[in-house]
Amino acid sequence: MRTSLPVLFLCSTASFAGLAAADPLPSWNDTATKTRIIDFVEAVTDPDSDAYVTPADRIATFDNDGNLWGEQPVYFQLIFAIDRIADLAAQNPDIAQSDAMKAAAAKDYKAVIASGKEGLIEVLSASHSGDSEEFIAAASDWLNTATHPETGLLYRDMTYQPMVELLRYLRDEDFETFIVSGGGIHFIRAYADAAYGIPPQNVVGTQTVTSYEVVDGVPSIVKQPEIFFVDDKVGKPVGIDNHIGKRPILASGNSDGDFQMLEYTTAGDGLRLGILLHHTDAEREVAYDREGHIGVLDKGLDEAEDRGWLVIDMAADWSRIYTGQP
Repeated sequence: MRTSLPVLFLCSTASFAGLAAADPLPSWNDTATKTRIIDFVEAVTDPDSDAYVTPADRIATFDNDGNLWGEQPVYFQLIFAIDRIADLAAQNPDIAQSDAMKAAAAKDYKAVIASGKEGLIEVLSASHSGDSEEFIAAASDWLNTATHPETGLLYRDMTYQPMVELLRYLRDEDFETFIVSGGGIHFIRAYADAAYGIPPQNVVGTQTVTSYEVVDGVPSIVKQPEIFFVDDKVGKPVGIDNHIGKRPILASGNSDGDFQMLEYTTAGDGLRLGILLHHTDAEREVAYDREGHIGVLDKGLDEAEDRGWLVIDMAADWSRIYTGQP
């Protein structure tokens, strides 16, 4: 049967209208939070709006731990570090000399944490040194196999689905998205592209000292067991300036470690948006804010309203939590 051109045209028009009306944030409940995010994006991308921002200046920065994926009961990168020390110690028991290293070799996470700052630095330094490409490969292998002790999910599947949608939505609207994290830059580069669609060059993180060396005839970048730059708190705006070179118009975090990044972002001219993710969902995730050993959100909660920052209520604003769960 022959279909007339007008019918085809009408069908195509309806299809395009449906696509245009598609919800860009389907895992977000229809709350004022979702409305404000969409209103902001529409305002800065509308050429007829007084708030219009050219694509070249649509920079959005996101903290990683506790903001794009989980961070409880401890940072996932620390779990990786301990697991890696255990693997290395199985090959060479001599590396486990100190109490902290012995605890890591035994995968005694509580004992590693109890070793204090010096013990943690020793474990992190020993587990994060060596050829940078080999390190990234090891981190990638771990993320593809290791599972969280409580959810049973692969760590790579514990990204927050609503935030993955937000990143995609922003890029669809010609934003360039960056991770700005206190986590290690090479560790995050092992999964950022696959997990978030953020390429390695758009990752800003804590860095160890690195050096150029020719190892067995192969030119290599080697990670040394000492810290070069900490991308946390006041370090985040510095990292943004050093790596990105532009002040963002949107910044998103979940703790007081992100306070300065939001402060720096929203101090710029024109319409800007600072976002804090508040972990309020004890049933589907973990509820925490002002007290704890990681992810403390205290000053940010106190000042968010006066500064005009948007606070996401995880329990109320999200219909889904992890990417790896329905």
